[in-house]
Amino acid sequence: MRLRRGCRGWWIALLAAAVDRITKVAVLRLWQRPRLLDRTFDALIPGVVNLRMVGNHGMAFSLFSGQGAALTVLTFLLIAGVVAWLIARPGESKWIRTGFWLVVGGGLGNLFDRVVQGYVVDFIELAFVRFAVFNVADVCICVGAALVILGTIFAERQKRRERHGRV
Repeated sequence: MRLRRGCRGWWIALLAAAVDRITKVAVLRLWQRPRLLDRTFDALIPGVVNLRMVGNHGMAFSLFSGQGAALTVLTFLLIAGVVAWLIARPGESKWIRTGFWLVVGGGLGNLFDRVVQGYVVDFIELAFVRFAVFNVADVCICVGAALVILGTIFAERQKRRERHGRV
């Protein structure tokens, strides 16, 4: 029963990984040659978002570039750890659980790239600010982390109120 309750929300991870994969395949087809990386396509939203294909051999901001095997193992272990935590703590708030499932989905999307291609396909470039090129999986990871943080803050406030007799 605990396993079933702990796995509630798994579909969020599956959906996040699927949307990430679909967008990467669509963008790769725009270039017709998936191996032609580091090219900029026309603006998706002029002045806001460009499609720029980059093969990221590292992690965030290309940190640890060239450490593909270690990053693959680390990503797998982090995903497994988060799933184990979710199973062990089925009573966490929906905010926290949703956030962690988004992190798992984003991690799976990037893990797939690392295992199959040896690098992560990044393609979203913000035109109005100098920032790293990223992908849907990265967005899921960041939004998920933000939800976990917000959920933790809300849960702590609720605990404080309950301790002081205010509900």
